[in-house]
Amino acid sequence: MSTRAAIPDRTDLDRLEDDIDRAVQALMRRQRDDGHWVFELEADATIPSEYVLLRQYLGEPDEPELERKIGAYLRRIQGEHGGWSLFHGGAFDISASVKAYFCLKMIGDGPDAPHMAKARNEILAHGGAEQANVFTRILLAQFGQLSWRRVPTMPVEIILLPRWFPIHLSRMSYWARTVIVPLLVLAALRKRARNPRGVDIQELFATTSRSEPRLAAHQRRGWALFFKALDRLLKAGEGLWPTTLRRRAVERCVGFVSERLNGENGLGAIYPAMANAVMMFDALGYPPDHPDYATARRAIDRLLVVREDEAYCQPCVSPVWDTALASQAMLEVGGEAEAAARRGLGWLQPLQELDTRGDWSERRPHVRPGGWAFQYRNAHYPDLDDTAVVVMAMDRARRQADAGSGYDEAIARGVEWIGGLQSGNGGWAAFDVDNVDHYLNNIPFADHGALLDPPTADVSARCISMLAQLGETPANPVVRAGLDYLEREQMADGSWFGRWGVNYIYGTWSALCALGTAGLNGTTPSVRRAADWLIAIQNADGGWGEDCTSYRLDYRGYEPAPSTASQTAWALLGLMAAEGVDHPAVERGIAWLRQRQDATGLWQQDAYTGGGFPRVFYLRYHGYPAYFPLWALARYRNRRRANNRRVAYGM
Repeated sequence: MSTRAAIPDRTDLDRLEDDIDRAVQALMRRQRDDGHWVFELEADATIPSEYVLLRQYLGEPDEPELERKIGAYLRRIQGEHGGWSLFHGGAFDISASVKAYFCLKMIGDGPDAPHMAKARNEILAHGGAEQANVFTRILLAQFGQLSWRRVPTMPVEIILLPRWFPIHLSRMSYWARTVIVPLLVLAALRKRARNPRGVDIQELFATTSRSEPRLAAHQRRGWALFFKALDRLLKAGEGLWPTTLRRRAVERCVGFVSERLNGENGLGAIYPAMANAVMMFDALGYPPDHPDYATARRAIDRLLVVREDEAYCQPCVSPVWDTALASQAMLEVGGEAEAAARRGLGWLQPLQELDTRGDWSERRPHVRPGGWAFQYRNAHYPDLDDTAVVVMAMDRARRQADAGSGYDEAIARGVEWIGGLQSGNGGWAAFDVDNVDHYLNNIPFADHGALLDPPTADVSARCISMLAQLGETPANPVVRAGLDYLEREQMADGSWFGRWGVNYIYGTWSALCALGTAGLNGTTPSVRRAADWLIAIQNADGGWGEDCTSYRLDYRGYEPAPSTASQTAWALLGLMAAEGVDHPAVERGIAWLRQRQDATGLWQQDAYTGGGFPRVFYLRYHGYPAYFPLWALARYRNRRRANNRRVAYGM
């Protein structure tokens, strides 16, 4: 039996109410006039570096002030090891470091400057620029720093292959499709970057022979040998493709991009795809004032964050995600905060995609659209995670905030869409169905190991939570299959992997909320083991933390990391779903949050606790320390007042 903590006195609850109110006021100050929230979304040095290099590829007019600010940003985030990391305080990453060095040299930093020399020495110590990942090597080839022979061949003609072919774009994730299709054209045309300043980085190469990059950790040697042999055949056949076939393939790629251009939100609404689309139009000879070129180019500048002394480029924006989660936190607070949530949901409602049959419909042609995207608009690529969170918030609003029946149709369509996109193993992916052809991660273009969008525990848990909150029980075959999937995915130590958040704390929070909403409690073995795991990994200071290195392939169990506000909130929300509020670990976690709330009512957090691609790309959600700690404090207060263990809502 666990030891129970003493119930706090009324005075302490009054002080807690003050802490909650300060956080509410801070969050309300960040709400836009139209009702939505959007916080900065920060990645690593790669995207701002690529932005500067894109401008030089296109030969655009100089913007010295913007470059100065981006340079200041890159110098500030340079690691103690001399290079650049994928997340705050992380290890050296060669690809990010090569791009950051190239960018800084492009904007005028001399190669003999101390920070440049330190970076160069570290890059050379790790094998040189030739060891960078595929996409970095493509950039180097575009700037003439590396031969295209050192880049895996992906003939543009693959766009014409039948769907049954083992290597087909429909078998890849949405982000891979949108990045690769314009890249196929760029690789076929091989237009040289204008590079008006004539900057080169030959000093970053360790050998004149340009040695082969090492095999990625996730790739299997047998597959690698097969694909390497295939790559040699494709290279030997370069120049032999029929002209008419190549022209038809290029036209098909342009048609794919144009159909999904997505206005000023950009292709796929993600920077790499957007940048490739602009370069594709340029390589094809489109003038900058061509409507498609101009629209695609403006979309990229909308990602810039420009401050007084620094600037960087975001990989994408997260307004739907931020608004849905902030609304959930406000609904948890209740009272006057519900009005802010209602405004947020009013902004979200018309963003539901009800007409466009996105790429997901190739596998589910009979399912009606009904999802929400992550960004302002991304009609071809709504996602199940956002959709489930929006639906749960709308359902809660109609039950507790006098929203009436205004959300009924939106909720019904969202539920229908999510139910129709359940994968065959019972789980749910972020964007696609049964996107599980894992052999594709062995192709040379997939050295990042993120070519696919398979079902994951965190997204599946969100979908189960939504269904359970709406009254579906484990007797429902869809829910039952989802719960069985979660049971199979639980780790030996009791945790769950978090694909889109860092990491096992995120996955375990998600799963515990789903299981609790489905009626399972601490007497259920899977719930008990998960709660015990969270209790066991609590830091001595009362908080919880986990580093992005937990995504490594040889993960052998939790390794301690400094406490963060968002991860502490996730652990608390998960524990309260399993244990209620009277466990000492909950009390210590709540105390940690309250002690670290700053004068503005918010929490400071430099750590990257969002997942992009494990081991390749991570995200710092600036909104996470704003709404998740508030949510946890309000949930704690509400459960204390109600003095019950019932899990009424899915998150």
